[in-house]
Amino acid sequence: MQFIFSRRFFLLIALGVLPLSLSWNYPSLRYGVLLFDAILLITAIADHFLSRRLIDDLTISREFEKRFAIGDTNQVRLVISNISTRDIHLRIKDEYPPELRLDDVREATFTVDAQTSAEFQYAVTPPRRGRYEFGRTAVRFGSRLGLVWGQTKLGEPQSVKVYPNMRRAREMELKALGARSFLAIQRRAVRRGEGREFESMRDYVRGDELRHISWTATARRNKLTTRQYQIERDQTVIIALDAGRLMTGRIGKETKFDTAIHASLALISACARAGDNCGLVVFGRRVRKYLPPKRGVEHVDAVLEALHDLEPELIEPSYARGFQFIASNSKKRAFVVILTDLVDKDSSRELLTSLKLLRPRHLPLVVTIGDRDLNAAVSQAPTEIKDVFAQSAAEEIIHQRETALRMVETLGGLAIDVTTETLAPRLLESYLKVKERGML
Repeated sequence: MQFIFSRRFFLLIALGVLPLSLSWNYPSLRYGVLLFDAILLITAIADHFLSRRLIDDLTISREFEKRFAIGDTNQVRLVISNISTRDIHLRIKDEYPPELRLDDVREATFTVDAQTSAEFQYAVTPPRRGRYEFGRTAVRFGSRLGLVWGQTKLGEPQSVKVYPNMRRAREMELKALGARSFLAIQRRAVRRGEGREFESMRDYVRGDELRHISWTATARRNKLTTRQYQIERDQTVIIALDAGRLMTGRIGKETKFDTAIHASLALISACARAGDNCGLVVFGRRVRKYLPPKRGVEHVDAVLEALHDLEPELIEPSYARGFQFIASNSKKRAFVVILTDLVDKDSSRELLTSLKLLRPRHLPLVVTIGDRDLNAAVSQAPTEIKDVFAQSAAEEIIHQRETALRMVETLGGLAIDVTTETLAPRLLESYLKVKERGML
């Protein structure tokens, strides 16, 4: 255990030096000052060794008020307990992960009374998902005579997981569907006369489709009777999340992959409210995570756990492997939402070729996430030669993306091209449209 001298020690040293100003006339004072300093030094060292046991009666524990989520401020609370019969004067400095943003002062000086506890709080904000490590807490404690500060570390290292921000996903859902999002989904989910799930029988009225007439019930009742349907409430939605090279692109403060994660959580939340099962597949060159379609709070927690430390890789994704995995593990017809990005012919060609693995059993929706609004970029008149080249490249990307998306629709799928700002609204709108029209 280390120690440093306190302010009291240096003040006493300074007081001992004052008699030296008289040592010109009284040389014997020099020996007195030297003796005083030696006694003070020995006393300080002895004070340190006699006070070391004080730290044995101290414990420090670290607590968090809630689960860490990207972009949310979290309070870190340190609880210091003193089980000794003496008051202990402390200075503490907590070791937090340097990757997190520090919002408060993490140092404090206070006195912990005998057989009581004290608390200290500071705030941190995680800018990224992942696992982070809090270290031990550095502690300085005053000695019995106050001549030195003992230095040590207390507590244990503690790891925390930073999850995607579910609050942000919920806000995306509310913004996309309105404040009555639950009612909006339910209204579409129980809309009668559409879909394929039997709901009830009723008397035939003019305008009902002949294919919905139940001839057995008609014969039994001697009255035309028609079947009434509702949209299936246990449909299956599978989110295929691309974790390849293009998803590492940063738009503002986050990557496309992070934006896609929060949009996926908004869709999972909407599916849970509508009574649908939702699964997740994260793929790059290989399938990295798979959660079978389920619903409920436990499933949302499982999705958060699966995504908390996943990062995109700087390699091209294999659509064939990802789609083959979905086709092999999902025998029931599903609405497959593919969140990806396309900028060249090669990636578009592989996507279109691999899409045949999902058709005709599943209904795919290809969502391409652009860097920015390219249409706005080409709509402005160029002022410099570099603007001409930039607009030419943007027009080529737009053409290739539109061609690829039209080919997706030709194959029987759905396709939308979005920016990071419009991803969640367009995605939820497409989901509700598919559900309302009974396309599954």
